[in-house]
Formats: sequence, structure tokens, C-alpha cells
Amino acid sequence: MRMRLFHRSLIAILAAILAFGTTANAQPVEVEFWHGFTGALGEVLEGYVAEFNASQTDYQVNPSYKGSYADTMVAAIAAFRAGTAPHLVQMFEVGTATMMYAGGAIKPVYELFEETGVPFDPEIYIPAIKGYYSLPDGRMLSMPFNSSTPIMWVNLDALRDAGLDPATTPLDTWAEVRTAAKAVVDAGAAPCGVSFAWPSWTQYENFSAWHDVPLATMANGMEGLGTELTINSPLHVAHLQMLVDMQAEGSFTYGGRGSAADPLFSSGECSMLVASSGLLARILRESTFEWSARYMPYHADVEGAPQNSIIGGASLWVMQAPDRTIEEYSAVAEFLNFISTLEMAERWHLDTGYLPIRFGVYEKLEAEGYYVENPGRAVPYQQLILNPPTENSQGLRLGNMPEIRDMIYEELELALQGQKTAQQALDSAVERGNVVLRSFQRTYE
Repeated sequence: MRMRLFHRSLIAILAAILAFGTTANAQPVEVEFWHGFTGALGEVLEGYVAEFNASQTDYQVNPSYKGSYADTMVAAIAAFRAGTAPHLVQMFEVGTATMMYAGGAIKPVYELFEETGVPFDPEIYIPAIKGYYSLPDGRMLSMPFNSSTPIMWVNLDALRDAGLDPATTPLDTWAEVRTAAKAVVDAGAAPCGVSFAWPSWTQYENFSAWHDVPLATMANGMEGLGTELTINSPLHVAHLQMLVDMQAEGSFTYGGRGSAADPLFSSGECSMLVASSGLLARILRESTFEWSARYMPYHADVEGAPQNSIIGGASLWVMQAPDRTIEEYSAVAEFLNFISTLEMAERWHLDTGYLPIRFGVYEKLEAEGYYVENPGRAVPYQQLILNPPTENSQGLRLGNMPEIRDMIYEELELALQGQKTAQQALDSAVERGNVVLRSFQRTYE
């Protein structure tokens, strides 16, 4: 009897040891996550990833910086063709059409959650953001993440040094901004009056939505592949000519492509900057002056302006690769679920200045008095939902838009350098951009 009990005990002990060894030696399922964040934003993002990894032992997300948004897209597509695509990639919003038509390169998030059984409710996202990354029937293609919108950042100390009262100086229209910018430069309060980052996004894509005029035909590409650019309209030409004139008088400084102009504001060099709401993290870390956030300026003589702004930033796309397992997709789904919780969405908004992308965040913070205590922090969200979107202000979906942006940059720069008139530059941008759109149409129609 004792011997039988001994044998049973020994078997139980051995089984426990084997079970422990199996658990201890089990490796977590790894997820390769490519992103385009550096500096303060990169630190915040990688901190969130570390929290997810520490919250459980089944999965390990490995974040990797892959360069600018455009660099990250190129790297991801090249990796897919080589059969080594990452599990997850952060892709800027103008890459949406390219990713949509990429066929087997991506796994739509609605499929991801259906196949893995991980619970997820797509209705948690506000319509202006959810619609951008969804099919017309509402099925989500990618996971909204760092959604931003351009606003105007204002250095209040620079205004005061120029003899302007920030509380009473009007900065709603471009004419008012021009007057204030010239006053700042003339007084020596700052070497730069006003500038902007992401020139195509702020001065063409959002400029068009803000003034309720089309960027392109067919509802800015939302209705199909046959779209054509319309940024050589009289309004667009007049706006570019104004920038040329402001540069000549010294009130406007061109800061370069992409986010190159961002440090002009955070360093105090420029008194006003139209840039991403996501610049907040950098401003909080680097600025030494009092600042505020305002709506983008508009042209007062345009009927219907201001309308509403549109989003920028990026979403997270799930990529496919040979031999990728359901366990790997489950790991991706669990990570996406983690970062989409109400708590994480609120923290992301507070830490970075990116929009509160899901219902409940803005309402909770407003009820707690956060926006009263932090003037200007509500501006991006309020600007985005200022009016119900029209077909001109619901967003855009143009194929190979990153390439078109480069063409817009080139033509804008030629106009600012005096090598082309505003009309010539924008006529050329339209002509060149339409060639890209027709090439994309032939490939995917």
C-alpha cells in the first residue's frame, strides 16, 4: 500500500516537474512591429509596447523604427515581396489607397478579429476616423492609432514682444495671421513670423477641406479610381501667390518638406506654425515659452469656410507572409486590443496631442475639466468635428499619394523660388499628379 502511494506521489511530482519545464521553456509568440516614430513619440510608443509585453507571458512585440512614414512603407512593401513582411506596420494615412489595393500583402483587421476570435468592436471609433480606414460598408481595413489634424501653434511670448496682446489679436484668417506675423518679424520678436509643416497635408489636403473645395474629383477619390486633381483652382492659386508675397515681405518662412519645420516652433524661431496636433509631445519637451493652440487660418472671402479639417497621422496594418500562423495573428490581435482600450486611447491623447480617436475619451476628459485646465488641448478634436463632413471634407483616397505629395512639394518650391508663377506651378502639379493617378488606375482597376 505504502509502495503504491509512493509510486503515485513520485508520478505526480514528475508530472509537475515536466509541466513546469514545458511552461518555463515555452517561448512567447513574437510580433515584429515596424513604425516611423522617433524622439518623444517613439519613446511613448515603445513604452506602451513594453507595458503590453510585461502584462502577459504569451506574446512578445518587438518594435522597430524604420525611418520616415514613406521609408517605412517602402520597407514594408519590399519585405512583403521578399516573404519577410513584419506582422504589423504603421502606415501614414495617404498610404491607405495603396495598402487597400495591395491584395495579399495585408490582412484586413475585420478578418483578423473574425479569424482569431479576439473580441473587438469597431464602433468604438468616431466616424471621421473610422470611415477613413474602412470599406464603404463599414468593415475596417486597418486599426486607427495616431490620428492627428493640423492646427496652428502660437508663441504667445513672441506676440507680446511684438507689442501684440494675445488675448485680443485676431488670428482667425490668413489676412490676420499675415498682419501679426509681419509685426513679429518687424519688431525682431522672432526671425520667422509664420511657417507650416507637411506642406501638402496642411496647405492643400486640409486647406481644401477647411474651405470646402475639392482636392480632386470623385469626392477626393473616395468614389473610385478615375479621380483627377483640382488644386489649380483660382482659390489654390491665390493662396500660393499669397505665400509667395508673404515670403517676399519677410512674414512667411518656408520650413521644408514633411515635418522639417516642426523645430522652428518648438525652438522659438517661428512665432506661428501650422502643423500636426501630434507636435504637442515635442513642444512640451522642448519649448521654453508660453504657447497656445488655435484653429487653422482660413480665407474670409470663401463661402462656407471654415468647414472641418481632416485627419492625418497613421493607422496600423496587419501584413501577411508565408507560413504565418494563427498563433501569430492572435498575438497581433491581442496587442491591437490592448492599445485600443479606453485607458490607452486616453493616455495616448494626453501624452502626445494626437486625437481622442474613440468615443468616451473626449467626453470623459471634458467632464473632468481637463480642457478647461489646459486651454487649446480640445482644439484639434473640435476642429475635426466643427461641421458635418461634405464630400470635399471627408478625407481623400488617392493612389500613390506619397509620390503625388513629392510633386506638390517640388512645384510649391519652384513657385517660392520664383522659377514658376503660382498658376504654372499648380498646373504642373495637377498634370504630373494625374499621370500618377492614371498609372495607379491601370494597375488596379
